[in-house]
Amino acid sequence: MNEATQQQMPEITATELKQRLDNGEDIQIIDVREADEVAIAKIPNAIHIPLGQVINRMTEIDSERETVVHCKMGGRSARAIEALKRSGFSGNLTNLKGGITAWSNEVDPSVPKY
Repeated sequence: MNEATQQQMPEITATELKQRLDNGEDIQIIDVREADEVAIAKIPNAIHIPLGQVINRMTEIDSERETVVHCKMGGRSARAIEALKRSGFSGNLTNLKGGITAWSNEVDPSVPKY
């Protein structure tokens, strides 16, 4: 992914996401990591759709809701967002900056790091 693409992709920090969830905002979270990673650590209420399945399963993502996509560090989620946009997904997609690692560091230290 080139730098221009990275700069245009909307991002949210783990702290901002937690505040918005705590405020009752309707945000769906899509986790594009592999099943073995989700077994180690997860963000509550996230929907698990592995990166390799995200195009085939994009009908499971509600395009009417704001959507935050996350992985371990932010790279795979950025690729998932690019793939969804290229495939015609019309919803609002935001990348969780730093992924679940940032969530563990900034929001919930009980979430294991791996």
